[in-house]
Amino acid sequence: MILDLIVIGSGGAGLSAAIEAKKAGANVTVVSKNTITSAQTSQAQGGINAVMSTSNDTINNHIEDTLKSAHDMGDKQNIQYMCENAKETINWLDNIAVAFSKDKNNNIAQRKLGGTSFNRACYSSDYTGLKILHTLFDTALKENITFLEDYMLLNIIKENNTAIGVTLLNITTSQVEQILAKKIILATGGYGGIFSNYNTNSSSSTGDGIIAAFNAKCELTNMEFVQFHPTALKNSCILISESARGEGGYLVTKDGNRFVDELLPRDIVAREIYTKIQNKEDVFLDLRHLGYDKIINSMPQEYNLALKFLNLKMDKDLIPIIPAAHYSMGGIKTNIYGETSISNLYAIGECANNGVHGANRLGGNSLLDIILFGRKTGKHCIQNIENIDIVNKKYQIFIDDTNMIQNIFKKENNTSFYKIKEALGELLYLNVGLFRNEKDLLLVEQYINKCEQDIPNIGIGDKNTVFNTNLKEYLEFINILTLAKIVTTSASFRKESRGAHYRIDYPKAEKQYNKPTIVIKNNANIMVKIDE
Repeated sequence: MILDLIVIGSGGAGLSAAIEAKKAGANVTVVSKNTITSAQTSQAQGGINAVMSTSNDTINNHIEDTLKSAHDMGDKQNIQYMCENAKETINWLDNIAVAFSKDKNNNIAQRKLGGTSFNRACYSSDYTGLKILHTLFDTALKENITFLEDYMLLNIIKENNTAIGVTLLNITTSQVEQILAKKIILATGGYGGIFSNYNTNSSSSTGDGIIAAFNAKCELTNMEFVQFHPTALKNSCILISESARGEGGYLVTKDGNRFVDELLPRDIVAREIYTKIQNKEDVFLDLRHLGYDKIINSMPQEYNLALKFLNLKMDKDLIPIIPAAHYSMGGIKTNIYGETSISNLYAIGECANNGVHGANRLGGNSLLDIILFGRKTGKHCIQNIENIDIVNKKYQIFIDDTNMIQNIFKKENNTSFYKIKEALGELLYLNVGLFRNEKDLLLVEQYINKCEQDIPNIGIGDKNTVFNTNLKEYLEFINILTLAKIVTTSASFRKESRGAHYRIDYPKAEKQYNKPTIVIKNNANIMVKIDE
């Protein structure tokens, strides 16, 4: 069977695209590496931006805030489109029954997030992403969309620079399967997982779609830009939403002194916190002045997280925090329709980059991005789909991937990739994190090269073929290693400071780097250049 559309990824972007494509009459299958509702969208807590009323705020304000946060790297046309269509996106979510919080006038409640000039983020307590994800899944079920859970993307099948299918690892059987489709949408999320133990993402955020696209010689862009969220719980990196500062929380040192405007853009706030930590000062989130009632009504999840992981009460205790890798601004290069440099291959959400976030994403714009452009791509990609013909046969990459999996089972397990992954995560956080310089970047690149040389000695200990998570995590580790090299190489190439990319040795922004970086695979090499 040849599908009309296969969507790889079941977060907000993937489900939004699938719903619109199915409503338009397409045969749609959604593939997920895990259970559907465990997607990273569920971790987006603070809210989703939209100008719902122009009595105070304006769409132009939203555009200007986004452009300012993007540091001259944003695509103005795409940003304008996003901001102009934000209200319609909220209304669509409201119509499918997302449980937004309401104000005293029974309108959708809004709060201010970092870098924004007005209360613009529509929210559902501090469970916004989770509520949206669950509602989208319910809607997708009503549309009778087909779901495949526990399938990991391996590679894109293509002919003449046209995507015609994918190879997948069936995690429950350890078998490789081939699915052919006229159109393919990648919605596989970001690559924050490369910062192992120093990120707010789920353990599945390993950039599988980005690597599959890269291996298919698709263009990537701006891979050096990784946003660090200012407030993650110390020792666990559990995210404490920006809603905590949006509702009036302070950032303080041990003596209670505030040292930064809490609602400046995330890149600035995160660096200020990290500077304090480097100077051996602890940093805390202080919500005590808000009182128990306000905290428990507006931030129940944050309250429970601090209590569960630190045994601290937000209404009585200072909450120790650190910055942690949170969001990937870089990704697969696309246009406003999600089209990539490979025909019939689309990318949306955090694995994609259509230019709306630039060098630093504005708080509250990520959920807007995934829903708005997810829907747009879902509608656009199925146009003229009836005119596409695909030969139904076993393709060489399916045979190659099958052999690859069999060979992994045969390999001896002489080195633990889990230890390498943790060491790499710490090295990246310290040297390719909030502050970077050429010497440290070279150190990381040398370590990655050594790890790549050790791959022949790295295997899996579990040789069982039934639901082998060791195999899945091995494949994720290989993706992490490649992504770490791409990010480090891109960071070394961009010899300036801009947004989330801060070079100590090049502290100023330079006009020659105003355009995005492009990353392509040239044989086994990573090639980085400025977009033309």
